[in-house]
Amino acid sequence: MSAQDELLQQILAAVTSLQTENKSISDSVSTLTDRVNRLAIQTAAPPPHGSPIINPIYRSSQGTTGGVTPSIGDPAIGSSGTPSVEEPVAKGEAAAAKQGRSSMYSSRIILTTYPSQSGIDPLVMDWGNGDPQKRGPVVVNRGSTTIRRRNAIGAHGGSYSFYNALAVAIQELSLDHKPDYANTQPAAQIGPYPQWGDGKKIVAMDPFGHLPPWLYKDLIENEGVDIRPTIAITKAHMRLPELEQSVRDGRLSVDGKIVLNEFGEVAVTKVAVEPVWYLPGVAERFGIDEGLLRRSLFENTGGSFPELITRQDIKIFMPPIGGLTVYIFGDPAKTADPNAKLALRIHDECNGSDVFGSDICTCRPYLIFGVEEAVKEAQKGGSGVVIYFRKEGRALGEVTKYLVYNARKRGTDKASEYFQRTSNIAGVKDMRFQALMPDILHWLGITKIDRMLSMSNMKHDAIVEQGIPILERVPIPDEMIPADSRVEIDAKIHAGYFTTGKILSMEELSNVQGRSWEDVDVSYTPLSPSLPQLLLAEMEVNPKPPPSSSRDVHIHTRRRP
Repeated sequence: MSAQDELLQQILAAVTSLQTENKSISDSVSTLTDRVNRLAIQTAAPPPHGSPIINPIYRSSQGTTGGVTPSIGDPAIGSSGTPSVEEPVAKGEAAAAKQGRSSMYSSRIILTTYPSQSGIDPLVMDWGNGDPQKRGPVVVNRGSTTIRRRNAIGAHGGSYSFYNALAVAIQELSLDHKPDYANTQPAAQIGPYPQWGDGKKIVAMDPFGHLPPWLYKDLIENEGVDIRPTIAITKAHMRLPELEQSVRDGRLSVDGKIVLNEFGEVAVTKVAVEPVWYLPGVAERFGIDEGLLRRSLFENTGGSFPELITRQDIKIFMPPIGGLTVYIFGDPAKTADPNAKLALRIHDECNGSDVFGSDICTCRPYLIFGVEEAVKEAQKGGSGVVIYFRKEGRALGEVTKYLVYNARKRGTDKASEYFQRTSNIAGVKDMRFQALMPDILHWLGITKIDRMLSMSNMKHDAIVEQGIPILERVPIPDEMIPADSRVEIDAKIHAGYFTTGKILSMEELSNVQGRSWEDVDVSYTPLSPSLPQLLLAEMEVNPKPPPSSSRDVHIHTRRRP
């Protein structure tokens, strides 16, 4: 052995020794932390009367731990000292019995887990592997037979995961429930496509998300691992009054296959997708460090997901946000056919316009135009696709959007001030950040877009940057633009939206003004004097004596109308 090889062996031995010592120290610190938590709970003052009693992680639905695998960190299986909170089960059971319900949890809350923790054995996840068996399933649920095998953070259902938690809390949903996926298989075959095996092209959804109950049947049945779909594919009929009018006007023809009748009823394949983020890929897509992404997601969600920090080995995150729906007109296989023309509309949710017909924006008119053009392309032998993202109010939310509406309508509502109104309230004019949007196009096997039914420069740039060429961009026809939405569309065109028409100067934008509130007194200011001031004044005039006990507070609260 040469001197150089001998030196390398010594360095390797030293590194191995350091790793062992580091793990030992980490385990010792975790054990001490666990003991401190236990001592704090044992010495803490009893909670005030009426305070909620929290009983941690899972019991069976019968309210006993019999037959249920102990939770991670239980002394029965060994513990590396996972930070936890304990409380006597008897108190929880007494409270539950008083309410006529049995406790569904054991005496321990697992606040977080660690890679080296005893019992942790996540299933392998090789993101970007085109073979689903080699890549592995996405496993996120925390059931007793699954919690050790998780390789993802978060929960199924996106924003609806909180309703799931509520259903469990009120015992409308059993923790033991196992979904029955009989006859739920996809109603149409999509893929597989080469893009499914490219870990850089798909980072915000699971390309095999529509197939887990069948791909991983053995894991589910033999090992009891709870593996669920994140994509569902179905078929339906769609009926919109505007399409019925299009048939009457001769813009759409009844072919009995796509446009089914004179009422404008159309056949459609629908795909629902929940977000599944591969964190290294998401960070790379936005050009930031993965550690920064994890820290920001943790800090700015109220610390809701501590494993983003403690489980660097887990690279998958299922965020509590809205997903997307794909509407495919014609044969779904043609979306990936380079010889078939594709008409595509990417649409971000706008409940006020899309559903209820508000005319302050162009959202519903452009959506209807996109659907009609997609149907026409499918009737010509090509493919038509509309993709609907849940990004209400440019992903700022509907409350922020309505506050902006108020600021606009109480002001001059000029196109020259359009984006500033939003920035004043939200601090940013748009949070849709289209960098992740093209993933669904890769999943559909799309390699080029013949007609892009969108004016958005952000969407265009995101798609082209992902290597998908756009051959033609199609703006909304002028006759479909509501008068009150000229403020929005002219401001967006000035900011970079595609148009075949004129781009107004800032001076010209100042002359584009929206409709005033004819039926509302815009001078009315409900906070003058402010509601808090009125309430404080009322309390000073009619002060109420403090309640004599916590029981009195409870009674007063109950009797308050």
